[in-house]
Amino acid sequence: MKVSHNELQGLCRKAFLGMGFEEGDAADAADMVAWMQCLDLGGLAALSRGLDYLLAESSDALPSVLYQDGDLAVLDGHGCSVLRSSSLALELGFAKARARGLAVIKIRHCHNRQLIMGYLARLAGRGMNVTAFWRNAHEPLTEQVVGFRANHSVPEIRIYTVADVPEENEPNDGITLVMANHVDLLPAMRSNYRYDLLARHEESDLLACRDRAYLEGIEVDDTLWERLKALATRMLVEATDDSRQGAGAGTHDND
Repeated sequence: MKVSHNELQGLCRKAFLGMGFEEGDAADAADMVAWMQCLDLGGLAALSRGLDYLLAESSDALPSVLYQDGDLAVLDGHGCSVLRSSSLALELGFAKARARGLAVIKIRHCHNRQLIMGYLARLAGRGMNVTAFWRNAHEPLTEQVVGFRANHSVPEIRIYTVADVPEENEPNDGITLVMANHVDLLPAMRSNYRYDLLARHEESDLLACRDRAYLEGIEVDDTLWERLKALATRMLVEATDDSRQGAGAGTHDND
């Protein structure tokens, strides 16, 4: 089925509310998913893969700062989705880069890393050059680099497999972000190890996808759409229950 951007964003927001997200966080997460889907970057597929993990997460599991100085911060995402764990890290990095010209932020122990791209687009829109890097340690070893120019709405992306796995390779469930005020940090392919390029997305290609999505609608899997509707119903049921409990005379004359 096909839906509009507003329909997708609206249902995702209600579904995230049903999963226990705060209102602002739910709106942000919905924007991230819809943004990726408009660019044909698999936002809904990433959400679908991580949905069971999201439902099992505690809404109180906030990221914590393990280390920071003027240019660097390392945070622990405590195994949560980037939809819950990345906003603090990104705002911290943005402030450091504004003050020092360049900042490096590392988020450890997080998942749904694909979905961080929409948050990066917001930072780019505020005049920041941003590049994100992460590695999937399963076989084959896959690395992804996403780079935004300052004030550009879409990134350049490279996804590749490393054929000759370094001996020092370790499991990696984190993401590294580099932000700079005045320097482009776009992905370039240089390595001492042999690699195979799996995907290359240029800005012009992604802009064309976005224009097509706004014009023709966004393709959505029927099963996932129904699951999001079911999660959204949670929010409506809880809101109805709260309104019933709050109805009637209060304990004060001026209620």
